[in-house]
Amino acid sequence: MARSQHYILLAVAVAAMALALLASPVAAEKSFNITKILAAHPEFSKFNAMLSKTRLANDINRRQTITVLAVDNAAMAGLDQYSLPTVRHILSLHVLVDYYGAKKLRGLSNGATASASMFQATGAAGGMSGYVNITSHKGGKIDFVSQDADDTTTPSRYVKSIKELPYDIAVLQVSSVLSSSEAEAPVPPPAPVDLVELLSKKYCKSFAELVAGNADVFQALNETKDNGLTLFCPVDAAVAAFAPKYKNLTAKAKTAILLYHAVPDYFSVQLLKSNNGMVSTLATTSYVKKDYSFDVKNDDEDVTLATKVVTSTITATVGDSEPLAVYAVSKFLQPKELFKVVQAPAPAPEPSKKKGKTGDADDESSSDDSDDSTADKGAAAPAVFGRWATVAATVGAALALLA
Repeated sequence: MARSQHYILLAVAVAAMALALLASPVAAEKSFNITKILAAHPEFSKFNAMLSKTRLANDINRRQTITVLAVDNAAMAGLDQYSLPTVRHILSLHVLVDYYGAKKLRGLSNGATASASMFQATGAAGGMSGYVNITSHKGGKIDFVSQDADDTTTPSRYVKSIKELPYDIAVLQVSSVLSSSEAEAPVPPPAPVDLVELLSKKYCKSFAELVAGNADVFQALNETKDNGLTLFCPVDAAVAAFAPKYKNLTAKAKTAILLYHAVPDYFSVQLLKSNNGMVSTLATTSYVKKDYSFDVKNDDEDVTLATKVVTSTITATVGDSEPLAVYAVSKFLQPKELFKVVQAPAPAPEPSKKKGKTGDADDESSSDDSDDSTADKGAAAPAVFGRWATVAATVGAALALLA
């Protein structure tokens, strides 16, 4: 009798474990988007727009843990006198590289602490000037003051919490822009770069000729490079291999495919090797009805760019000095908006007892939407299969014990 009860309890435990494994959601990769968060609050539209113009939005979204001290449109007026690089330094002081939700602020040990900002973490600030002092006063008032602010500086006061995702991101409203003599110091402009000359010197002479011969592309790249640009240039052999297809494109398509090789943001080698995901290109900006993005993937030291039509590999660094990075790639990038998506080989059909007509495996009428749908299902499959495998292993082990 006792033995039977033992088996029954064991069977119930196994069933409960199996149900828990199958019911639990697939762990999603942490992500947030500061631009989307602030877009729901029009009173911060100027702050939000400036995060994008200074490229701080992308830096914020790449962080694992962050606190953003946002100021409203009225307070942003004080930054009109500064150049864009200086505004980037000032706003990076408003990005704390730690999580400070409302609850944590009110529970500060000893009522005060100091937090490093992105201004300090990126090495732009000297000494302790990139730190922000946070002080909690009686009555719930909380002040933020930069480490290098003088004694006459009026603290920026906590107003309210805008959005919190513990312990990933906290977006808080503060009353005014933080004052810092070092952050407000003029930033020298980047050294002038002749992009075509840079491309012509290493690996990418043929691509440089295509860029120089297209006035719209030439202008777009030069207008973007000083504010953040990553350019992937196909090596000369890749341009030669793609030349027959390129010649048959319309003028508009030629412009789009050249801009498709440019990302309007600066990505160092380290960032490319440590981040995976879709990136938008200058072609997206110019042709808003189209997506024109591709997927950056990394495997140890190798970085690939996957467009659903072709996969290209970074082979060398042509130039890397913020805000401009140029990398040589092995193949000409071909967007799905202009070329047929390469479908993964379909598994061989199982033999059927009934005879019938088979469909054409190379049906060109398949749309990009159906391809995206297939990709989404494929991404979820490993997690689902993993759960069933875990359940099977668990049940199998239990049955072995029962045997």
